[in-house]
Amino acid sequence: MEQTLDILQHYWGYPSFRPLQEDIIQSVLDGKDTLALMPTGGGKSICFQVPTLAQDGMCLVITPLIALMKDQVEQLKNRGISAEAIYSGMHYKAIDRMLDNACQGHYKFLYISPERLFTELFSARLPQMPVRLLAVDEAHCISQWGYDFRPAYLQIGEIREVLPRVPVLALTATATPKVVEDIQEKLLFRENNVFKKSFERKNLSYAVLEENNKHSRIIELLQKIPGSGIIYVRNRRKTREIAQSLRYHNISADFYHAGLDMEERSEKQDKWIRNEIRVMVSTNAFGMGIDKADVRLVVHWELPDGLEAYYQEAGRAGRDEKRSFAVLLYNESDRKRMEEQYEQSFPSLKDVQRVYRAIGSYLQLAVGGGKGQSYDFELVNFSQNFKMKPVEVLNALKILEQAGWISLSEAIFHPSTLKILAGREALYDYGIRNPKMDTIIKTILRSYQGAASQEVYLKEHRLARFLKIPQLHLQNALSKMAQAGIIQYQPQKDQPQLTFLKDRVPVEDITIDLKLLRFRKKEAKRRLERAFQYAEIPICRSQQLLKYFGQRNPPKCGQCDVCRGKASHVISEHDFKEFQHEILSLLEDAPLSIQELIRQFPAEHREHVLTVTQFLIDEEKIKSEDGKLFV
Repeated sequence: MEQTLDILQHYWGYPSFRPLQEDIIQSVLDGKDTLALMPTGGGKSICFQVPTLAQDGMCLVITPLIALMKDQVEQLKNRGISAEAIYSGMHYKAIDRMLDNACQGHYKFLYISPERLFTELFSARLPQMPVRLLAVDEAHCISQWGYDFRPAYLQIGEIREVLPRVPVLALTATATPKVVEDIQEKLLFRENNVFKKSFERKNLSYAVLEENNKHSRIIELLQKIPGSGIIYVRNRRKTREIAQSLRYHNISADFYHAGLDMEERSEKQDKWIRNEIRVMVSTNAFGMGIDKADVRLVVHWELPDGLEAYYQEAGRAGRDEKRSFAVLLYNESDRKRMEEQYEQSFPSLKDVQRVYRAIGSYLQLAVGGGKGQSYDFELVNFSQNFKMKPVEVLNALKILEQAGWISLSEAIFHPSTLKILAGREALYDYGIRNPKMDTIIKTILRSYQGAASQEVYLKEHRLARFLKIPQLHLQNALSKMAQAGIIQYQPQKDQPQLTFLKDRVPVEDITIDLKLLRFRKKEAKRRLERAFQYAEIPICRSQQLLKYFGQRNPPKCGQCDVCRGKASHVISEHDFKEFQHEILSLLEDAPLSIQELIRQFPAEHREHVLTVTQFLIDEEKIKSEDGKLFV
């Protein structure tokens, strides 16, 4: 491993590997299919980057997170390592050029979103690429048992037929035992080979606070706990409100969500990393791929709809191994709202078809066309145009995505690109006829060397300022030149991308696998119930998380709110034990249906009894068979 240590030291400046990294890297270099299960902040990317640099050829990295993809490519380039990324919304010619370069061995790393893998353009080039390692990030997306299933991941196994001798490294931060098994099966592992780092975070103190006045509690927490923090909320409006409230109380804070433009997001993120802003109030768009080790506090304003997401987001606290806190604010109204959201998450086929028809009209896409094409898609604007609620549209889009009809990416910044197509004489002639355009062309040729031979990134605001014209005027002029065939011009974008994975069909031909949909709904309900249990059941928080992710007989952490006797919940520890004892006693007498069991308790206790019953089922202390529960 001396060579890999030299690579780590040379490119990253680290004197040694973190736990498990060295073993995973050796497994990859030995040509073995490998699954690396490492919590957030565990250094997963090192596990495919180092072995790729230790051998000839390139690594093909599949990931659905475009922002993370772009961030890693930029970091690699800054270290002098050749890398590029292909994702939705890029110009056809730019993709074509990158694939040519990949075939010629010009890159060590090529990142690609799963939906782009099976385009004709990529499929034709893949056999010519010198791929030595296939890295599948966010590998839990391949499993229908997982919380973020993406159907495009199911096809990754087909790539292995094209690259039969290339090992695969699958990586994920969160996977239950069923998902671990599913990943290896779907990726056609030659043999089971899992490296699993414990999910235990000994420096992280978990707490659930039953709280109706969440604003006051957050201010109290930030006054008690010094250092950098993140507050996660579910909607964009709330990010701004809470940040303003914190600033009013002299706490340095800002807000962040995917609806902000790229420059604003980058500026806010950089200020927070440099500790110029203490607290970032954000949707879950914030934190992915950000390397900030000294976060002392992560607060969740609301419970996420699964423990995978909660664990990953809470785990952004204390990556430097120093004492840190993960706090969930929770009350009974949160449960009711989440149960309503769960029901809305699975719209009827009729509602899904209505949204699909509206998308075709919105994009002016004819039936029989669109496969492989990406379009700017602004959810709020679309919803207003068709008088639909954004949440209804989003849920229908998720169903269409999981059924393999479309793909919807997060908002991502695509810089403007330009290439001069016309030769010298044609440019001179065009300039004589269009004096205003001539000034722009000459300035581009002076400012962007190589624009006549290759595509260059264009900074329109700087160019407009230099030319002393409004940026909009410049963009209009460039568009006119592109229409005249003088240049190739792709304006910058900062919108989510909707990609058609199949040609548009008549709405009555839209089919959904209803059996699979029912399965997904059942699994979503199960994950939601486990999240409720985490918040409501007075058992060590760390123990609950570790059991969920498959660790047997985990120890009590000794530092969460339950272990320290400071838990304040919907169900007290005393009541929980009483309910548990009574349920087990009733079922020992005779098997009962859930309805029969619930009727044995007063109406005001029935919701708690349901929660405790579900906990006992998950802990396998009681079983359900043929509609009856028994010990």
